[in-house]
Amino acid sequence: MMYEAQRALASPARNPRMAVVIGRLLGIAFIVCFGTGLYSHFLQEPLPWMRFPTRPALLYQFSQGTHIIAGIACFPLLLAKLYIVFPDLFQYPPVKSFLHLLERASIALFVGASLVQITIGLLNTYQWYPWPFPFREVHYALGWVLIGLLVLHIGIKLPIITRFWNRRGDAERDDDEHDATVAEDEAVRLWGSRRPSGVTGRLIAWIDATPALKPTATPAVSRRGFLTTVGVACAAVVGLTAGQTFAPLDALNVFGPRKKGVGQQGVPVNRTAEEAKVTASALATGWVLTLTAGDVERSFSRTELESMPQTEVELPIACVEGWSQLAVWRGVRLSDLADLVAADTQASFRLTSLEERGSFRQTEMGPEYVRDPLTLVALELNGETLDVQHGYPARMIAPGRPGVLQTKWLSRIEAITA
Repeated sequence: MMYEAQRALASPARNPRMAVVIGRLLGIAFIVCFGTGLYSHFLQEPLPWMRFPTRPALLYQFSQGTHIIAGIACFPLLLAKLYIVFPDLFQYPPVKSFLHLLERASIALFVGASLVQITIGLLNTYQWYPWPFPFREVHYALGWVLIGLLVLHIGIKLPIITRFWNRRGDAERDDDEHDATVAEDEAVRLWGSRRPSGVTGRLIAWIDATPALKPTATPAVSRRGFLTTVGVACAAVVGLTAGQTFAPLDALNVFGPRKKGVGQQGVPVNRTAEEAKVTASALATGWVLTLTAGDVERSFSRTELESMPQTEVELPIACVEGWSQLAVWRGVRLSDLADLVAADTQASFRLTSLEERGSFRQTEMGPEYVRDPLTLVALELNGETLDVQHGYPARMIAPGRPGVLQTKWLSRIEAITA
C-alpha cells in the first residue's frame, strides 16, 4: 500500500531537482534571516568590543525589513518543500541505516523548529504573544538551532544537492547509468527506495494490488504550474506586507501591522505613554534631563534645551517588528551635550527613561552613536512639539538603531567609564 501511495502522489513537481531548487531558495531565506537577526540581536545586546556602522542612516531599516520579508517568504517556500518531499514519508523500509535515521530525524526537527520560528516571528510583528516563554530569547536560540540543523541537512544531502544543482546534472551521466536510474525511479516512484524481494516483496505486491486499497489517482501538477504557484504565493505574502518598511510598496500594505503615516504626528506608535505609565511624569512641569560624566553633573529643563543650537535631521524609526517610518526630527546634538559635561570622546552612554519598568527602560549607546552628528536629543517631530506618545518631553534618535533603543521620555544620560 505504501508503494501505491507513492504512485498516487507522484507528480512532475515531486523530484530531487525540484527539491533542490526550492531548498536552495529556502536555505537562502533562512541564512538571510539568521544574518540580519544576529545583527539586530547584537545591536540590542552588544558585546563589549563591538562597534556598529552609523551609515547609511537607513541601515537598520533595510536590514530588519529584509529580515521580516525573508521570514514571511519562508512560509510558502517551506510549504512548497514539504509538498515536494511528502511522498518520502511512505518509502519502505522507513529507516534503512543509521545515516538514514539521522537524516529523517534532522528533517523532522528542522521542519518543526522552522514552523515554530517563523510563526512566532510573524506573531511578534503584531505584538501578540500567546505563549508562556520570552520571545526574544527563544527566537534567538531557535535561530542557532535552525542553522545547525540546516548545516546538518545540507551535509547529509550533499550528494543529491550537487547532482541536481543545475539542469546539466542528469545529462552529464552516461547513458547506461541514466537508463538504470530512470528504470529504478519508475519502479519505486520516489528517490531510490527499493521494493523488497522474496516473500516480503510478493506480500507487499499482493497488498498493493488489492483493488479496495488502491488510492484514487489525482491529476499531476506540472513543474511550471508548481513554480508559478510558489512564485505568486511568495510575491503575495511579501508584497502585501513589505509596504510597512519600504515606502514604494506602501499602497500594497494590506496585512502589515503598521501603516505609514498613521499615528500621532504621522508616525506609528508601538508603546504608548499609557502602557509605559509615564503620562504624569512626562507632562510634569518640573521635568529635567540630567547628564553626568564622572564627577560632572548638569540638569537641563526643556526650555533650556530649546534655547541651545538646534539641528534638524531626517531619520527613520525602524522597529524590530519590521515596520519603519521616515520622519523629520529637531533637537540638540548629543555630542554637544556630551561636551558640556566634558565626557570622553570614546565614552559610551547609558540612557534612562521615565519608565519604571520594562526591558528597555535603560539602554546603552556606543561612542560611534554618541559622537555622530545625526544623533539628537529630539524635542520636535515633523515640525511640531514632540507628542507624549513619541517621547515628550525629550527622546533619543540616532542613525541605524532599532526603535527599542531610541529611548523615549528621557530622564537621565550617563557617561559609562571603562
